[in-house]
Formats: sequence, structure tokens, C-alpha cells
Amino acid sequence: MRAPGRPHRPPRRRAAATLALVVALVTAACGGGSGSAGADASPASASERAAAAQKQLAGNSLVPLEGEPPTPELPVTVDSSDGRKVTVRDASRILPLNGGVAEIVFTLGLGDRVVGRDITATFEEAKDLPLVTKAHDVSAESVLSLRPTVVLADTDTGPQEVIDQIRDAGIPVVVLDPATELADVSTRTTRIAAALGVPEAGKALDSRIGKDLAAARAAVPEGSRPTVAFLYMRGSAAVYLMGGKGSGADSLIEAAGAVDAGVASGLDKPFTPLTSEALVKAQPEVILMMSKGLESVGGIDGLLDVPGIRETPAGMNRRIVTLEDGVLLSFGPRTPLVIDILVDRVHRG
Repeated sequence: MRAPGRPHRPPRRRAAATLALVVALVTAACGGGSGSAGADASPASASERAAAAQKQLAGNSLVPLEGEPPTPELPVTVDSSDGRKVTVRDASRILPLNGGVAEIVFTLGLGDRVVGRDITATFEEAKDLPLVTKAHDVSAESVLSLRPTVVLADTDTGPQEVIDQIRDAGIPVVVLDPATELADVSTRTTRIAAALGVPEAGKALDSRIGKDLAAARAAVPEGSRPTVAFLYMRGSAAVYLMGGKGSGADSLIEAAGAVDAGVASGLDKPFTPLTSEALVKAQPEVILMMSKGLESVGGIDGLLDVPGIRETPAGMNRRIVTLEDGVLLSFGPRTPLVIDILVDRVHRG
């Protein structure tokens, strides 16, 4: 999902050691077993899960599927979300034009085939790849210079003339619907895997993500339904918005066992300009933001100076929850970690 203003290799031995530590932490926090499944749904386990998730996100690295990387079986013809049938014959040079899509490609085990990145691909494995976006628009020249054999894009990837130019050069472009809710994680995973000729790996990853999400949601404490407002802010650009129905954050807030304040107060659009009146009406107990958004307004103290914030329960109690921009709304393999953290933080007294 692209929010307004669309946000983002260590040495091999160090990366392997970090990955091993992360897996051990997650396994320990979940009481053993595969992924996060089978976790004890007690308040203590919610805190443990959140701590393990935070450590993994702090490393900003992905956990690929176990076993040998899959070998694409091509050619395949798949449906593209712009109404086309696209045939992929070669997946040796993959170019994902969305951070969440890139996470899925890497987690499937195909990261060594990725030749470039979009600005929203902020995880460690992708950071040294060539950037193919200027501001938030795709550069045709940058894409074509990398000689990709398949490009994965969103319906909101653009400008459209650039996508057309890439196709005119003979490169298959598979367009996907933007991810705006948890159910989209499964859909995108299976569609991307199918387009790259690794459908079984897609099923395995989908199963792993599903189990991790179920375990995260099982840790929601009974009887707790806090009201959470998602605020999207870019102070330097004077952008102050509240999330409503379809923001993407509403799905995450619901999954974490809370109530989206924007939706509950009647905001039927993904984002609405923030007003003190809207905040007073919503009365959020917790405010959820992207890390850079909070930084852009001067941290918590600066946020409290935004009209209406101090008058909310969240403002009065300084209950602000932040997550890194490239992770919060990525709707990919790391989304279960987001739910783990939200379950713990939004239900704290």
C-alpha cells in the first residue's frame, strides 16, 4: 500500500549470524515450533513476542523460507491487474517496484535475482541495489539500464507512460493491486510466486505468514479494545492527515484487537485532513504513526503542539506508538511482526 507521499549487505557471515540470532529469538518467544504458531496467548507472551519482533525489525533483515531457493518453472502466463495477460519467460533479473513486493520476492528465496529497488524497499538485503525511482516516480531510463527480464509493479506505480515505455522495450510487466488490508498479503504472495514460476514456494510462504498472523492475534488480551488513531504527518510539507476506512492501518489496528478511531468517528476515506474537531470527536486513546512522521513534527513534544492532540486521551497520556515507515504498511512477510508489536503496545495501560 502506498500512503500519501509514498515512503523505503552486510558481509555474508555477519548477516548469517544476525539471521540465526533473530530466528532463535522468535522461536524462543513463541515457545518453539515453526514460525510463530502455537504461542501462549497470555499478556506475558504478548510482551515477549513484541520484544522478539522489535529485535528482528531493528536488524532490518528478512527471514527467507527454509531450504534451497526455488527454481522458477517458466514460461507462465498470469493475469495483470491492468487487464492484461502477461507471459513471463525469464526470472533471472527481477525488478520489484514496491517495497512490500520486494520483501516477498526476497523471502521466497529469489533475492539474488533482484537487480534494483524502489525507494520503499528499505530492508538490509536491498539497500545496496540500484534505485530506480526519482522522488516517488519510476525512471524508465534507470529501469531499462538494469536489463530486467520481469518487472513487478502496483496499479499506483507510475507514471503510466513509463510503464508503457518499459513494456514497449519488450519487458513483461506484471501489475498487482495495492495491498490495503491483511487479506491482501496472501493474495500478493501467491500472485507474485505464480508470476515468477515458484507457486509451491508461494504456498509455503503464505502458510508461514498465516500461522504467524494467527499467533500474533491470539495474544490479544481479553476485554481490551482501545481506540487507536493513525496519523500520517510530514511536518516539513505541512501534511497532516488522519487515517480512516481503507487507510491500511485500519486493518492492522483491527487485527491487533483495537478500534480504528477514524473509522469509528465516520471517516469513510483512507485519509482526511486532520482538524482539532476531528480529533476531539475521535478521542483516541493511542496514536499510531510512522517513525519519520513523528520526527518531522519534532517528536512527541512537537506532536502535542498540533491543535487538538493535547485534548485527546492519547495526547494527555503521551501514548504514541511508532513503527518504521517501510514496515508499517508494507503488507508483506514482516507484517506479523507489526501485529506482534501493536498487540503489546496499544493494549498497555
